[in-house]
Amino acid sequence: MIVVMKIIDVHTHGIGGCDTQTTVPDNILKIAGIQASYGVSGIVLSIYPSSLDIMRSHMGAVRKAIEKQRSKPGTENPELSSIIGLHLEGPFLNPEKSGALNKGAFIKPEEYSYEKLTDGFEDIVKIITIAPELNGATSLIRKISGRGVIVNMGHSNATYGESEAGYRAGARGITHIFNAMRGFHHREPGLAGFGLLHDDIYIEVIADPYHLDRKTVELIFRMKNPERILIVSDTVKESKTTPEAKAITGAKGYLTGGCLTVTESSRKLIEMGFDRDTVENCITKNPEKYLTIR
Repeated sequence: MIVVMKIIDVHTHGIGGCDTQTTVPDNILKIAGIQASYGVSGIVLSIYPSSLDIMRSHMGAVRKAIEKQRSKPGTENPELSSIIGLHLEGPFLNPEKSGALNKGAFIKPEEYSYEKLTDGFEDIVKIITIAPELNGATSLIRKISGRGVIVNMGHSNATYGESEAGYRAGARGITHIFNAMRGFHHREPGLAGFGLLHDDIYIEVIADPYHLDRKTVELIFRMKNPERILIVSDTVKESKTTPEAKAITGAKGYLTGGCLTVTESSRKLIEMGFDRDTVENCITKNPEKYLTIR
């Protein structure tokens, strides 16, 4: 019997002119359609940090899109990627490492704010990214992870020790390793160093030609437990609006998102000589296991 593995992207904001900054469910379904056209079976949609009310309105559009997808139980539309749920990329992040995100929307990690943000969406919030070094972060990580939500660490200036404390509190992933975090230093390896050295924590890798140098990707695959690598797209509204795989940059020159889907970036890695089975697991078996963490 031939088993066809599902390809899963656990970090995408949008693609082809649409993103999660919308209140229109059909825009979300367009994202699912474009992702499916690239062979992606399932997606976790990432919500940008903003005011809690605005984030909730965007989360509401995703919920309605999911309801439309699931309106016919027992059937699957091969023309749409299955919307697995939500990744909240914020708002409990460090403004020193905002990257292309709106640091004006970042707030202190408090349970009250988390409850207000997620009330009514508990069933579809799958992942949240938190900067573990922030005051109150480890307490919130402990509470959130105890409810079955996967906590990633990212957009962070955390030291190795602060990263380890976040893991001990319940964090189980790292959002786009090396990007929007303290740089690796020989006297302070930081969050990136923790992600490479710790066997159990999952790490997201944006494997397009711009976010990470090829040698950095090689370092990751040589150093990291291969069962804990997640290739993600981090695509945004501007991604795939042209045939060329161009760097997606904002007004200040920041990379704002990935330019390749996970199927494209994986294929390029294999063409570059990376082990096929290892790479394919990074978009199939590994994300599937990651999403079942409890």
